[in-house]
Amino acid sequence: MTDWEQDFAYQRVRHLVKDRFRRDALPDLNALLFLIGVQELGRWQSDFSKEEKRDLMHVAVCRLLADDGHYRFVGRDADGWPHYELTSKIAPTDLKGQEELLKARIIGYFEELETTEGRIDG
Repeated sequence: MTDWEQDFAYQRVRHLVKDRFRRDALPDLNALLFLIGVQELGRWQSDFSKEEKRDLMHVAVCRLLADDGHYRFVGRDADGWPHYELTSKIAPTDLKGQEELLKARIIGYFEELETTEGRIDG
């Protein structure tokens, strides 16, 4: 995927989420990670603590990088939270490179959701 194609696909995901949740502003990377974390947790609550929000974003990163084999899902704890283990190191990169990697995996995640669950924009 070329840079402009990835940018276009990422903006499409941001617009899908904005429209789906009837928001005024486009979600940023952190908001998308939080949303994926909630999706992977499988339940919503309106009062996630700051620590839980951080944990949800970590769950999202693990889930996204599991597709590349860097993490492996090992199960859920007694509270239903998903847990992953690191299986291979991720090549070091700068912040921009990390963001681009996550954006590409977010695009893939939402494409997979659309494939398995149908359109998510309505």
